[in-house]
Amino acid sequence: MKVLLIAGARPNFMKIAPIYRASLEHDSVECKIVHTGQHYDYEMSETFFVDLGIPKPDYSLDAGSGSHAVQTAKIMVAFEDVCVKEKPDLVMVVGDVNSTLACSIVAKKLLIEVAHVEAGLRSFDPSMPEEINRIVTDAISDYFFVTEESGVENLIREGKPRERIHFVGHVMIDNLYYQVRKLENDHTEEFSVFGLKKAHNKYAFLTLHRPSNVDDKETFIEIAGALNAIAEARPIFFPMHPRTKKMADSFGITFSERIITLPPLSFQESLFLWKDAEVVLTDSGGLQEETTALGVPCVTIRVNTERPITVEIGTNVIAGTKGEAIVRAYHESIWKARMAGKPALWDGSASERVWKAIAQG
Repeated sequence: MKVLLIAGARPNFMKIAPIYRASLEHDSVECKIVHTGQHYDYEMSETFFVDLGIPKPDYSLDAGSGSHAVQTAKIMVAFEDVCVKEKPDLVMVVGDVNSTLACSIVAKKLLIEVAHVEAGLRSFDPSMPEEINRIVTDAISDYFFVTEESGVENLIREGKPRERIHFVGHVMIDNLYYQVRKLENDHTEEFSVFGLKKAHNKYAFLTLHRPSNVDDKETFIEIAGALNAIAEARPIFFPMHPRTKKMADSFGITFSERIITLPPLSFQESLFLWKDAEVVLTDSGGLQEETTALGVPCVTIRVNTERPITVEIGTNVIAGTKGEAIVRAYHESIWKARMAGKPALWDGSASERVWKAIAQG
């Protein structure tokens, strides 16, 4: 079986990496990696792929940025050529980015089966572009690989055939455990942030990049005010996304000196910091799940989440975007004990279950 694994941005590679590694245990499977180039990322050097234990992509489509329509169209045109050339038996997409949607549509038009990893997640917020991508991809997929039980319920409610829905756990958690093991053996003293961490016993870790948070001036000012207040209690390490920096400069937003801004970090340097943080503040979907897996308290600076298991487990608090609410959520999170358990099947073996399900048809 020939399978094309699709990645559009760096976080997607974190999800396809364990799937690719697990495929090597199956002689009947040949995987090829397609990087759509949806996001350019200077961190994706050869070392990046070595750290993930995967080869460099077989195809790089260089779709680049643009509006949702322009970007999706570029990916579709380029990916169609790849499909015509390779004639895969299966196209496997992950997550909810534009590449997920674009490659799924192309495959189905060519009568190629589609497998969606992280199927069934719903925020029930149609204003989120990712929600549209999730819903449309699931509407045409043949295999649904689900990370949490809410995804199974959502798909059944939407009329998907039960026999095609596979609750396998989370491949991103497979990668997280893989990277944690690597950190134990790597020379972390060579990390650019090694000295920073050593100098602070207690700190918070922050990521902020979602357009709805940083592109609206009033919202960004509310969030920044809350972060500055929280920083009075403990310093915050903040690797700043280029988009966030651009908008902060544009709006004249300043951060406390106790918010230590950093350039974008590699996955391992970021993990090196946040895994030992007192609390993580984020608007990322992935970090909500990764902090849950490692039992790190998390405050999500959003009004909703498509990952409800993180809230049910108790490590994640949804704060909203108003200043007072964010500060309240922070105080709520820091007294929460690190969780005693983990979500079902978040055990590092989701990728193996994906291939087992495909082999069984």
